[in-house]
Amino acid sequence: MKKNCSIIVPVYNSEKTLFELTERIEKSLKPITNHFELILVNDCSQDNSWEIIRQLVEKKSWVVGINLRKNFGQHNALLCGIRAARYEYSVTMDDDLQHPPEEIHKLLTEMDNGNDVVYGIPKKLPHALWRNFSSKYTKLILARAVGIPRIRNISAFRAFKTSLRDSFVNFNSPDVFIDALLSWGTNHFGTIEVDEMPRIEGKSNYNLWKLAKMSFLILTGFSTAPLRFASVIGFTFTILGGVLFLYVLIRYANEGSIPGFPFLASAITIFSGTQLFALGIFGEYLGRIFERSSSRPPYIIEKIQCKDKSTYAD
Repeated sequence: MKKNCSIIVPVYNSEKTLFELTERIEKSLKPITNHFELILVNDCSQDNSWEIIRQLVEKKSWVVGINLRKNFGQHNALLCGIRAARYEYSVTMDDDLQHPPEEIHKLLTEMDNGNDVVYGIPKKLPHALWRNFSSKYTKLILARAVGIPRIRNISAFRAFKTSLRDSFVNFNSPDVFIDALLSWGTNHFGTIEVDEMPRIEGKSNYNLWKLAKMSFLILTGFSTAPLRFASVIGFTFTILGGVLFLYVLIRYANEGSIPGFPFLASAITIFSGTQLFALGIFGEYLGRIFERSSSRPPYIIEKIQCKDKSTYAD
């Protein structure tokens, strides 16, 4: 059965790939869907991406352009596009043609196997060895932490039922992680292997530091795993402290003396470091609470460009 779908693409500095991306999406979707749309969310690009999007909207009635006031980030732009989607199924993909539009049909077909969300997992990772390794295991940890234990990997190339957005309709925070939000509405996740191509233009905006920073933000924003980890660390060092105290008593009873200053200094340093580590985790959670209570929006729309004015308000 043909599925009507909305393709959502966050755009950042992609003026050289947007025309080809749009043409390939059109050729790929026409044989497998009755109705479809392409929502291009411009995340305050520094090149002519928004002008290209406007040209595409004028040429193709099924293209919708959304321009954000500032750079909010990939997941924030995705949230904006997901909330604007009109059709039963949504597909998200990158703007750099690493996710081939010709593979979209695999995601939609896999939805028929009882899945509400399907990730397109690359058969062969296209990045450098360090990036592939760090990305794979970071995503595995994040998937487990946010409550998607059956998924060994998550991907920006995903298809899901648009109705899942009802589970986060009231979400209003600048810290957005789409996969965690999708997990609020379902436990039915699946994966399918797809081809993934090297970038045609530009380079990735993610480096090791940004991956680590984003991972920690996600863990403290959508999971209590770090708090549990701090509790385990605290309990472990409490036991260690008891063992050390028992050692001191036995030493004093047998030899009439206790270990000297180096031993004491080492113990103080270890326990102080542990306490500061735990306080740092608590501080991160307080920061997340502050961010959400400050009512900062996840995105701000400057303009919506489309042919169907009755559906999208400008």
